Amino acid sequence: MMRGRSDGTQKKRLIISLCVVAIFLCFLYAYYGSIFGSQSHGASAIEYGSRSLRKLGYLGGDDSSDDKQESSAKVFDGDDGITPKSYPVCDGRHSELIPCLDRNLIYQMRLKLDLSLMEHYERHCPPPERRFNCLIPPPPGYKIPIKWPKSRDQVWKVNIPHTHLAHEKSDQNWMVVKGERIEFPGGGTHFHYGADKYIASIANMLNYSNNVLNNGGRLRTVLDVGCGVASFGAYLLSSDIITMSLAPNDVHQNQIQFALERGVPAYLGVLGTKRLPYPSRSFELAHCSRCRIDWLQRDGILLLELDRLLRPGGYFAYSSPEAYAQDEEDLRIWKEMSDLVGRMCWRIAAKKNQTVIWQKPLTNDCYKQRAPGTWPPLCKTNEDPDATWGVLMEPCITPYSDHDDKVKGSGLAPWPARLTAPPPRLADFGYSNDMFEKDTELWRRRVERYWDLLSPKIESNTLRNIMDMKASMGSFAAALKAKDVWVMNVVPEDGPNTLKLIYDRGLIGSIHNWCEAYSTYPRTYDLLHAWTVFSDMEKKECSPEDLLIEIDRILRPSGFLIIRDKQSVVDFVKKHLTALHWEAVATGDSSSDSEQDVGDEAVFVIQKKIWLTSESVRDTE
Repeated sequence: MMRGRSDGTQKKRLIISLCVVAIFLCFLYAYYGSIFGSQSHGASAIEYGSRSLRKLGYLGGDDSSDDKQESSAKVFDGDDGITPKSYPVCDGRHSELIPCLDRNLIYQMRLKLDLSLMEHYERHCPPPERRFNCLIPPPPGYKIPIKWPKSRDQVWKVNIPHTHLAHEKSDQNWMVVKGERIEFPGGGTHFHYGADKYIASIANMLNYSNNVLNNGGRLRTVLDVGCGVASFGAYLLSSDIITMSLAPNDVHQNQIQFALERGVPAYLGVLGTKRLPYPSRSFELAHCSRCRIDWLQRDGILLLELDRLLRPGGYFAYSSPEAYAQDEEDLRIWKEMSDLVGRMCWRIAAKKNQTVIWQKPLTNDCYKQRAPGTWPPLCKTNEDPDATWGVLMEPCITPYSDHDDKVKGSGLAPWPARLTAPPPRLADFGYSNDMFEKDTELWRRRVERYWDLLSPKIESNTLRNIMDMKASMGSFAAALKAKDVWVMNVVPEDGPNTLKLIYDRGLIGSIHNWCEAYSTYPRTYDLLHAWTVFSDMEKKECSPEDLLIEIDRILRPSGFLIIRDKQSVVDFVKKHLTALHWEAVATGDSSSDSEQDVGDEAVFVIQKKIWLTSESVRDTE
């Protein structure tokens, strides 16, 4: 009797132990499965995401059938005619996921990167088996962003619930938390008392009329390196100057997210080992205000990258202790920088207080006068200064072509005339002025038609951040000049590199490959324009479903997508509307454009619905 009771107790203990181990293993599988691998992550996310969406009425069925329906929900593979019921929803921890700038991915893949060269802030995209094939949820309590121009000075705290910069930079007026909002007084590390006063001081140093930096429209495009929350670029907009505000996803996390939430042009990038995704001679001014960059490293390769990007006669405004401090280390850095830029043929245009402004030469004359063997050398004539996608920086000076050397400048008209004037570099592509003018007029008509289709859904301030996913010569953006918007013009990396024409028109943009995620935070654009972007995917070994998920990641809730493509593409996207929580707004065709070469192009306008996860529902109830 006693022995039997003991055996029974041991069996019970064994069973309990096995159950505990099994539960623990299930917990580990569920936890790590939500982090590693898109397939295991997707399976757990479907249960979490779809139930909450069904609760809000976006998906059919009831909770009792969740397990069967959700486990069988699959992404449409393109040709089998299946209409996907739902996409999985990513875990809330990934609400700010940037797939190709994900430090967790770097750790997981054990990439061997040189931190001193900032390689860990450059793009490293996940292989297909590690992609998060799920929809990025908004943070709990997400609100439709404050409209421009009010957004320049304030955003909803709940949309970017990060206040560490407000505390860390409290003495520099970067940002201030006030109740439900985060406000931006316009300060920066170097300009505590406001970017507007600082900008006026730079204009004064250059002797520009009325202390206005645009110099009668001759200074239009600016690159702000290490931009913080982009207040410098934000305050330049009122002077008809557009700035590419650039910063990495570094210790000042979310600075670019704040910039875009404010409605200010910005891009996630770093001066590391690869060229920035902009063509040569794109900017009239580069700016660095205490941007914490070691400009002397690797024989000055980062300054040489700025040199590549500056137009003939372009300026580099540098505000840093080296420009004014008298301690031994700062004096050493200043002496070495002065020596380097002198060998690069830059000259000091102005120096006052804590700021120095260097100017790049207009011609090749200075380069020709340098002693043989002077470092840095001139780049080889067969190197393309406009090739940027995945191209390593070179420690050399990009000389001007014979034509540009004779012109002694960029040859660009002042803004706004340069927007519609044929760019001088048209000839690089064999394009005629007549082709350019026809393209400009064609897209003017198309955009007018787009706004007719959008008009029932938008007001004058509904849209601010716009992306043209295949920008060609930038005529889509040019047609929006009268609107209070800005456009990120994206040029595919495998087509004609027309991005230099876009910059020559006084617009901005970047090179990109749409087989990969774009370098921006989730929920940062109000409208995406996709002209034949999906058709182009057919030529590549990448998935149109992945592109749909990426578009959803970039779009703000209630944002719009305009697809202009083959009818078969429109039909394909229509099958995914319910699964993506998108809504058809309008359809059209190209017959009203009076075009001869559009084939079967159709226009499809979509709006992204506002949806919440169960976590958000709990927080708002």
